[in-house]
Amino acid sequence: MLKSFFRLAIRSIILFAVSFQIFATTQLSDLQYLPQDQNYDADIPLPADVLGYPVGTWHVRHDQLVRYMELLAEKSDRITLTETGRTHEQRPLVLLTITSPENHENIDTLKATHIDSIANGTAKEPDAPLIIYMGYSVHGNEPSGSNAALLIAYHLAASNSPEVDKLLSENVILLDPALNPDGLARFAQWANMHKGQNLASDPMHREHIEHWPSGRTNHYWFDLNRDWLLLTHPESQARIEQFHKWRPHILTDFHEMGTNSTYFFQPGVPSRKNPWTPSQNVTLTAALGEFHAKALDADKQLYYTEESFDDFYYGKGSTYPDAHGSIGILFEQASSRGHLQESMNGLLSFPRTIQNQITTTISTFDGAVANKAAILAYQKQFYRDTRKLINDDELSGFLVSQGADESRFERMVDILKSHKIELKLVTQDIEVDDFTYRANNAIFVPLAQNQYRLIQSLFSERQRFTDNTFYDVSNWNIGLAFNLPYAAIKPSLSRKLKLADWQSPQPKKVNIVENEYAYVFEWFDHQAPTMLQSLLEHDVQVRAAGANFTAKTPRGEIAFSKGAIVIPAALQQPDTLASLLNGYAKQYNIEVHTITSGLTTTGIDLGSPQLAKVEKPEVLLIGGKGTSSNEVGEIWHYLDTSLGVPVTIWDLSDLGSRSVERYSHIIFASGRYDDLSDSLTKRLETWITEGGVLIGQKSAVTWFAKNDWINNETVSKDTVNAAFSTKALAFGDQDALAAKKLVAGAVYQSNIDLSHPLFFGFERNMLPLFKTDNMVLNVTDNPFEDIATYSSEPLMAGYSADEMQALIRNTAAIVAVKKGSGVVIGFVDNVHFRGYWDGTNKLTANALYLSGLM
Repeated sequence: MLKSFFRLAIRSIILFAVSFQIFATTQLSDLQYLPQDQNYDADIPLPADVLGYPVGTWHVRHDQLVRYMELLAEKSDRITLTETGRTHEQRPLVLLTITSPENHENIDTLKATHIDSIANGTAKEPDAPLIIYMGYSVHGNEPSGSNAALLIAYHLAASNSPEVDKLLSENVILLDPALNPDGLARFAQWANMHKGQNLASDPMHREHIEHWPSGRTNHYWFDLNRDWLLLTHPESQARIEQFHKWRPHILTDFHEMGTNSTYFFQPGVPSRKNPWTPSQNVTLTAALGEFHAKALDADKQLYYTEESFDDFYYGKGSTYPDAHGSIGILFEQASSRGHLQESMNGLLSFPRTIQNQITTTISTFDGAVANKAAILAYQKQFYRDTRKLINDDELSGFLVSQGADESRFERMVDILKSHKIELKLVTQDIEVDDFTYRANNAIFVPLAQNQYRLIQSLFSERQRFTDNTFYDVSNWNIGLAFNLPYAAIKPSLSRKLKLADWQSPQPKKVNIVENEYAYVFEWFDHQAPTMLQSLLEHDVQVRAAGANFTAKTPRGEIAFSKGAIVIPAALQQPDTLASLLNGYAKQYNIEVHTITSGLTTTGIDLGSPQLAKVEKPEVLLIGGKGTSSNEVGEIWHYLDTSLGVPVTIWDLSDLGSRSVERYSHIIFASGRYDDLSDSLTKRLETWITEGGVLIGQKSAVTWFAKNDWINNETVSKDTVNAAFSTKALAFGDQDALAAKKLVAGAVYQSNIDLSHPLFFGFERNMLPLFKTDNMVLNVTDNPFEDIATYSSEPLMAGYSADEMQALIRNTAAIVAVKKGSGVVIGFVDNVHFRGYWDGTNKLTANALYLSGLM
């Protein structure tokens, strides 16, 4: 084994002895990037033959990249190309399967045998192929990976060297050349449109400073590298489907970082791996790292390892594989953020960044081949160890209650099933911890399955860790995210469960009778606001109930909850109403009830002043420089894709020069607002008092408080700092102290006022909120404004320092203040976090449609 290791390492040194000077000239060649003496097949076109220029001269557009990959698949019997999905902007997501022609003839059997060995825990044959998934540029403005993928695909298609022949005859390479096509396209356009004939390396040059939003994110400005677990977007959904079809042994994730950095490859900080990831994973990652180091040494490139980044959050590309017995590897290259930029390490060219990604791609192949036996044995041992963990666990699974929101529950189930998590339908009532899980209204997620480790992380309530510093969030509990009651179940209780296979809910029967007195649907379902918006788009006259009532229907008396949507027939166009209701009730699977009389048996009558008119909202969302593009994107995504609301987005810089008169609602995400003029804030205040609804979250709420639009005060940074003792701390303790002051992604419990219209459609007076910063908002002496407060023991899951918990307990979480004819609503936390925190999404819907009741 050692002889093999050193032989391959020496070969890597020889092959990668490409000097920096090659990329300091303007004369580029595709072959300059690649190993020598490969006897490349002349019938396989180089990227330059298709692009019209060598790789690295310009930033490749996604359409060019796809065309080249399609051409390779046409020309090479080593490659097949699969379109796995489409992005929001309808760009194709492509995956190349690269292996020997003989393996291609047997590819379905190879895949099935591999998956079967995982499912059944059967032994891996020593000659079984490694499945190596190479993923590039999940962040669109980190393009060196996707540009390197062009040359890697060529190398694997055209090389007739013994090492490539062996690699492809004994293994399967899956090449995903662009994990984020929309972001890559956005950044390529930006970089190329600012390139001159003479490259400007000044870091202040416009090419190196993207405008808002940057190309890092996808169409809705989400970070796709945080979406592997959450599956909010089509890019992630398509990728996870392929991951589970193949279950690769190794998955690489090529990124870029700051221009003044060098090169990073994993392992990351050893103490920051997920506790469910075996230590052997880190050991094998380090073994592969020896090959990266040798290759980069040969090219005299600076690099580091183990000093930053972590493997904790299972929703990242380099960490999701770790929950499945695969080895995920993160690579980070210093970014030229354009074509050429000055750095503390000298001039950094775009071609140099591409070269380093090619170098570590091929060193990954070399390391995988050298460590093949150990990697095969690890995946086999991973599932053996998983079964032992299952047998030793004092729990047998988790019960989750559906409640009244069928659509929200079904979305959670879809996420679980996309991750190949098995679940069962509970068919008989069972009581756990004074809560009844109803028959056919709850599921059981058993731990006795291959996804044991992922399930444990998805329902984790852990609050303390070996290392309490987190590169990303410290919790992603799916039950809390969806605000669903759940319980951990011990074997003694699980044996009493009556279970059946899960079946998706049957569509509700729809039969809307024309010319009745009124029609009603409840507000609990996630799709209810979407159906309401669809009706408003057709000018249907709608009322929202401010109190409970029981009405007469053809099926007898039915009780309806506050927030129910009432559609009086007398106010409509009678020839279209029934068909509209029938169509949308079927589309959104919402039950619509026919009401035969305006006189109710209990509660408000249908002509009551507590039935508020619902107007179609005109929404203005403030974005642009100075605001958080991620948060603005999350809000836009919810309004656009969930509610169907057309959203107007302005740059913050335009707010002072435009009229806001036409808008019913204005939404501010986190941002820097202190420099806005007094005249602007006065105009906004006038707009509020005349009936506008102002909505803000996180730092926007601090700005609201400074303008006295809400009556709360934000706790100062000095007060937060004073809560943490610095006694006996040394200079080296600064980072640890700063980390304690953060709330980097933890779940906090709030107590909510269910009588307030902002919480209509919620079933419990406890609401989990996802907290991502240490903002603290003091309560007022007015309980009618502080409508949600953090509990006295607020931390539910994830890490927060004791000092932060003490500051946050019993403070305000959500405020709603009436000002004149308008309302100001403030959310201390991000209520649309990563498009995943579905339990709080409806807060925005209520702010849009039920503000007339406030």
